[in-house]
Amino acid sequence: MSPSTDAAQTGSRLAARALTLAYEDRTVVHELDLAVPDGQVTVIVGPNACGKSTTLRALGRLLKPRGGAVLLDGTELARIPTRRIARSIGLLPQTPVAPEAIIVSDLVARGRQPHQSWWQQWSDADERAVTDAMARTDVTALADRPVDELSGGQRQRVWIAMALAQETDLLLLDEPTTYLDIAHQVEVLDLVRQLASPAADGTRGRTVVTVLHDLNQAARYADHLVAMKEGRIVAEGRPEDIVTAGLVREVFGLAAVIVPDPVTGSPLVVPGAPWTSSATAPTQTPHPTPGKAL
Repeated sequence: MSPSTDAAQTGSRLAARALTLAYEDRTVVHELDLAVPDGQVTVIVGPNACGKSTTLRALGRLLKPRGGAVLLDGTELARIPTRRIARSIGLLPQTPVAPEAIIVSDLVARGRQPHQSWWQQWSDADERAVTDAMARTDVTALADRPVDELSGGQRQRVWIAMALAQETDLLLLDEPTTYLDIAHQVEVLDLVRQLASPAADGTRGRTVVTVLHDLNQAARYADHLVAMKEGRIVAEGRPEDIVTAGLVREVFGLAAVIVPDPVTGSPLVVPGAPWTSSATAPTQTPHPTPGKAL
């Protein structure tokens, strides 16, 4: 079966085949196979340094594979022109760096660069895309502010706006809730779900792949959950099918109880009793026996 036929049959425009990733002599991801479901939210979870962000970088062609390949519509990313990839895949890395002194509206507008050329500069469509992206991420009021004067949470929402303005069918987000308070975390993840939802006319929503640290948020918002450990996929599937006490113990080394989320019904991970040392455990003071001195 050819790669293009394989991708078509699995309903996956973006896929990894036997993907091996390394930094110098250290292999981080080992022969990973992954088919990203189209029009769904895929969330990658796992402990620190398990290869989550490294895998996402390779899916966005920021990291060249040591072995195997990443495929877009059945063709290796390495064989696809950069501009075509930028029109298909939007990527928000973990620690983006803004040009010095750039203001918010100009940074968000940079998301439109893949759609422009020497004969077609700024258009009404570009303006609408930027305006909509800023409104969706609640940064419209910051339009004229220098990015380097913003708080960490505000900056993160501006970067997400830039990724949205790119208007790609595939969106890769590396820990998009970093620096955000709980209210804005929920807003951003609700937005991610909206992006993947079908339109009113039945048009399929965007395909989103995101890395999250919070397993409960991942289970609540993911259609497809991928659990990684030591550069390999331990389990993948619907959260309700794979999130078990055994998986949490295997991947995170944490004793836990899994209960239904009272709001969504998704799996909710409740950590087990924390470890305590007998040397620091509280001691019981004996009660005095009547007639005896302690």
